[in-house]
Amino acid sequence: MNPINDFLAYVLPYTEWPMFLLLIGGGILLLFYSKFIPFRYFGHAIAITAGKYDDKNAKGDVSSFQALSAAVAATVGLGNISGVAIAIHDGGPGVIFWIWITALLGMGIKFYSCSLSIMYRGTDGEGHMQGGPMYYITKGLGEKWKPLAIFFCLCGMFGFLGVFTANQFTETFMMVIKPEETIFAMETETWKWTIGAVLAVITSLVIFGGLKKIAKVSSTVVPFMVFVYLVAVIVVMIMNSEKVLPALSLIFTEAWNFNTIVTGGFWGLVIIGVRRAMFSNEAGLGSAPMYHGQSKTDNPIKEGLVAMLGPFIDTILVCTFTAIVIILSGAYTEDVSGILMTLEAFERTLFGYGDELLMIIVTAFALSTLFTYSYYGVKCLSFLTNPKIGRLYNVYFVIMIIFAAVASLDLVKNLIDLSYSLMVIPNMIAVLLLAPKVNVAAAAYFKKLKNDRA
Repeated sequence: MNPINDFLAYVLPYTEWPMFLLLIGGGILLLFYSKFIPFRYFGHAIAITAGKYDDKNAKGDVSSFQALSAAVAATVGLGNISGVAIAIHDGGPGVIFWIWITALLGMGIKFYSCSLSIMYRGTDGEGHMQGGPMYYITKGLGEKWKPLAIFFCLCGMFGFLGVFTANQFTETFMMVIKPEETIFAMETETWKWTIGAVLAVITSLVIFGGLKKIAKVSSTVVPFMVFVYLVAVIVVMIMNSEKVLPALSLIFTEAWNFNTIVTGGFWGLVIIGVRRAMFSNEAGLGSAPMYHGQSKTDNPIKEGLVAMLGPFIDTILVCTFTAIVIILSGAYTEDVSGILMTLEAFERTLFGYGDELLMIIVTAFALSTLFTYSYYGVKCLSFLTNPKIGRLYNVYFVIMIIFAAVASLDLVKNLIDLSYSLMVIPNMIAVLLLAPKVNVAAAAYFKKLKNDRA
C-alpha cells in the first residue's frame, strides 16, 4: 500500500489550482450570477423540503425529502466528525473559517447543479429516470462533450468507494470497544480484517436492494442521527459555555495567520479548508445531483432549492459544532488525527462516556454513508456500460470496504482527495456553462410563485 500512497501524495498537489479556481472562483461567480438566490429563498427551500409544494403526479422515484436525506446521509457522516478533526490537525483551528466560506459558496453550486439534474435527466437502459453530471453534460452541452462525462464517471468509480468511512469506523471500534481485550484476544490486524468483513456483509444486505430501500433506510436514520449528534455537542457547549467564544475567536484569528506553520503557508491553510469542505458537503463534486435527479418533481428550481440546504446542514451546522467541541476540549493540541481526535474530545467533555456515545453515532453515520455511496458508483459504471454491468460495482465496493479497514488514514484520505479534485473539473465546467439555462428557469419559477401568492 505504501507505493500507492506515495504516488497519490505526489500527484495531489497538481490538482490544487484547478480545484480552487473552479470551486471558489466558480462559486463566487454563481452566487453573484444568481443574485443571491440561496440566501434570499432559504425559508422557501425549507417549506419545499417539508412537502408543502409536493406534486403527487410528478415523475421520479423518491420524494424531495428522501433525496435530501439520502444526499445528506452521504455527506453528514464521518466527513463531519473525523474530516473536521483531520482539517484541524493539518491546518489548525483557522482552517474552519475557510470550510465555512467554501460551504456558503457551495449552497449556490448545489442550487445550480441539482436544478440541472432535473432539467437534463434521462432514462437508462432499463427505462429508469436518471440524473447527474454525466446526463447534464451529454444532454445539456451535447454529445461532443461526452469525454467529459466519461472522465467524471471514471474518477467517480474511485471517489465513491466507502474506503474513508470503513477506515474511520474501524479506528473508532478499535479505540472504544478494544475488542482484543473485551471480546476475543487476537492480533490488532486480524481484528481490523474481521471488522472490515462484518461491515462488508451488513452493507451487502442493503445495497443489493436498490435505490428505494436505500432512500427508505436513509430518510429514517439520518434525521435521528443528526439530531442525537447535535444534542450531544450542544450539551458539551452549554457545559463549557465560557470556552465557546474563545474557541470561535481562535477560528477567526488563526484563519488569517499569514505566518502559519502549515505546509504551504497561508495558501496551504486555505487549500486544506477547501478540500475538507468539499469532502464534508460535496458541493461541486457532482454526487448530490445523482440523487436529486430521481426526485418526484417536474420543477428543476424547486429541487435546486431543496439541495442547497445540504451544505448548510452539513457544514455550517454539524462541522462547526464538531470543531468547537474539539477546540474547547483541547484535543486539537494532541498528536492524533481523524476520528481519534474527535473521540478524545468527546471523552474529555461528556463525563468520560462521550466516546461510547460517539461510537453509536459513528456506527449510524458510517452505515448510512456506505448504503448511499455505493449507489453513486453504480450510476457511474452504468453510464459507462449498462445498468446490468453497473450493478457489479457493488461487488467491487464491498471488497474495497474490507481492504479499507486495514489501510492507513493517509492512503484513504489521499485517494478520496485526488478523486474528488478530478471529479470537480468536469462537473464545474458543465455547471458554469449551463448556468444561464438555470437562470431562465428560475426567473419563470419565481415570477409564478409571486403571482400565486398575490
